[in-house]
Amino acid sequence: MGNAAMLRDGLPPHRSARYQKRALPKTGQLDGGKCRVMADFADTTSAGIASSAPRAASIEGRGSWIAAGVTLALLSVSYGSPLLVVVGLKPITEDLGTARQVVALAGALTWLGTGAGGILMGWVAERTSIRFTVIFGTVMIALGLTISASGNIWAILIGHTLFVGLLGNGALYPPLLVYISRWFDRRRGTALALISSGQYIAGMAWPILFERAMSDYGWRTTMIGWAVVMLVIIPPIAFLFLHRPPEVPTAFFRAGTAEERRIVLGLRPNTVLAIISIAGFCCCVPMAIPQGHLVAFCSDIGIPAAQGAAMLSVLQAAAFTSRMFWGWLSDRIGGLWTVLIGSVCQALAIAAFLATQDEAGLFAVAAAYGLGFSGIIPAYVMAIRELFPAREASWRVPTVLFVSMGGMAFGSWFAGALYDHFGFYAPAFMTGVIFNLANLALIGFLVMRQRWDGGLRSQPAY
Repeated sequence: MGNAAMLRDGLPPHRSARYQKRALPKTGQLDGGKCRVMADFADTTSAGIASSAPRAASIEGRGSWIAAGVTLALLSVSYGSPLLVVVGLKPITEDLGTARQVVALAGALTWLGTGAGGILMGWVAERTSIRFTVIFGTVMIALGLTISASGNIWAILIGHTLFVGLLGNGALYPPLLVYISRWFDRRRGTALALISSGQYIAGMAWPILFERAMSDYGWRTTMIGWAVVMLVIIPPIAFLFLHRPPEVPTAFFRAGTAEERRIVLGLRPNTVLAIISIAGFCCCVPMAIPQGHLVAFCSDIGIPAAQGAAMLSVLQAAAFTSRMFWGWLSDRIGGLWTVLIGSVCQALAIAAFLATQDEAGLFAVAAAYGLGFSGIIPAYVMAIRELFPAREASWRVPTVLFVSMGGMAFGSWFAGALYDHFGFYAPAFMTGVIFNLANLALIGFLVMRQRWDGGLRSQPAY
């Protein structure tokens, strides 16, 4: 019997699989405020198929949710910076004696810069730390707001594009999404949805404050004041609470065959990334139209601007309340399926704007639109993390976000250009429907490839 026990699992009894399982360090333990765990994230094959090697227990713990809560707070503050130009569109235009579309261009270029900066700063975060990039980005935003408040329209364009966007929010939003994705394995979609809600918290909280401050002190003083607020709040929080995510020796998991590393859903990895990026651009074009032009659209059809602003608030509130649902759904059906369902909802709501002219109907459509579109962007991040190895997230996620934010900038500008040409918004909404249908075709193609490749969803690439 002793020999039998000795030969079980090819190991002595004290080295058996049961003993090894007990001997592994427990996950989720906090040590000096840092979450030190045995397992980080399974380094799956590039086809999105999880390693067949034994996995340790979940990495999620109290430290994961602390990191998510801190990130939500940071983004709720940093997202206020792009709203200053939106709220101050009219007073800035009047003060500088320029065209309104030129000031609006600063807001669009801020989003484009944020996406481009995410690619650069994601690389920097991998080689330094998330603390460094967040603190650096905050200083750049403050510098950009100061530059914008000090000069003419060119100062605003340079300050917002280069400093508030590229080097500022580009160092916060994309790297923080990657950072949080590495704290979670079972509820990653929920966590990504939670922190992305910072955009809606900022949209509900800061515009009223900014409008009052601009009325009392002027837009220049308000920009400088917000720069000071960000410098006082964000760097201390980042320094104290943003710790490195849990790590694991790469040898603990199977690396995958060479063929598996070359194929994603039966295609080349970069081909899949390109399809997802183009799909993100196509869905963000219609996404930008109601958010950027709803108030003006209401005014054109005889609805008071105050009611249009309230309608926009309803849209943002609906998006905020539904985002956690979309995160929960993506944890269960996967990122690609969540994008597909959310895009269908968005397409229907965009089409409904064409068929609705009365105030009550538009309130309902705005709420339905907010409920539908809010989970799409976090689901793209979820899909990237499912389909590609974790080590590639630092550049693949920002790449998709960059192209998607380009769609936001283009959609907002193109809707205004179509209005200037036709004199009404119907062509803009129709264009949004067309772009949304293109998005559905691209995502639908990937979903079908995923089903053919082996099931409803890919396993997470931890």
